[in-house]
Amino acid sequence: MAFGIDSFRGVRAIVDHRLARRHLINEFHRGRLRQDQVCDAHPELIRAASNVGTPASMACPICREARLFLVTYVFGSRLPSHGRCVSTAAELAKLNTRTDPLTAYVVEACTACRWHHLLRVLPIGGGIARTG
Repeated sequence: MAFGIDSFRGVRAIVDHRLARRHLINEFHRGRLRQDQVCDAHPELIRAASNVGTPASMACPICREARLFLVTYVFGSRLPSHGRCVSTAAELAKLNTRTDPLTAYVVEACTACRWHHLLRVLPIGGGIARTG
């Protein structure tokens, strides 16, 4: 069954970037990309990872030594144009109760080598009921 573009109007879905992440890591380990090409996180992202990031369960795929941190930014109407860095689950839950639709971006970052990658984009707020 095929769906036309009209079938997806107004649909808000989770976008996962794991395949792009895996490809980039593989290209680095094959020697096709230099470390300075993949480890170029903005200083503000590294600061957020250090101060309010959530420790991830895995080591950095580039330097393989330091632990990764997850940082969540939320964008939407009535938020600053640069977004809002969410530091707690309670803060994210509060944003999720808003009636206006928001978009959360989860980024992983290594504070040692400055690797970073967008992991997923997810809709929050806008009357979307989330459980668990």
